[in-house]
Amino acid sequence: MTATDDIPFWKRKALRQMTDSEWESLCDGCGRCCLSKLEDEDTHEVHFTDIGCRLLDGQTCRCHDYPNRTALVDDCVRLTPEVVETIAWLPPSCAYRLVREGRDLYWWHPLVSGDPETVHAAGVSIRGRLSASEDDIGDEEFEKRIVDWPIRLPKRARG
Repeated sequence: MTATDDIPFWKRKALRQMTDSEWESLCDGCGRCCLSKLEDEDTHEVHFTDIGCRLLDGQTCRCHDYPNRTALVDDCVRLTPEVVETIAWLPPSCAYRLVREGRDLYWWHPLVSGDPETVHAAGVSIRGRLSASEDDIGDEEFEKRIVDWPIRLPKRARG
């Protein structure tokens, strides 16, 4: 055993160096990235809505069919190290973004807390915050559902 074995993988590895299981474990299960987003055609600014992807479970904050998500949802973005480096809309609490920026994970992240429920207890997840699924709402309603909470970190999550 070496001294680096005591350092968590997300502090000693770049995103591109992670194994598949390490990569997948970085997802905290908040569900924020699975909210529908609108991009302003002029400014290219991305706005989150409180509308979930058709595969997003609002209670578990997980995908109903994760292995087949990109085949079932045309605009599903599969996060890879390359993609994480190019997209600007990842929430500030996202572990992929934090690691990319050289920052540590928050106390409520399951890899730190050891408990997948802390992301919900900290108020970071989408649990109880969805207004609808994208299949249940007309296109004209999306602009009315723009919210800013996905790009903010709740106070109780900062501690």
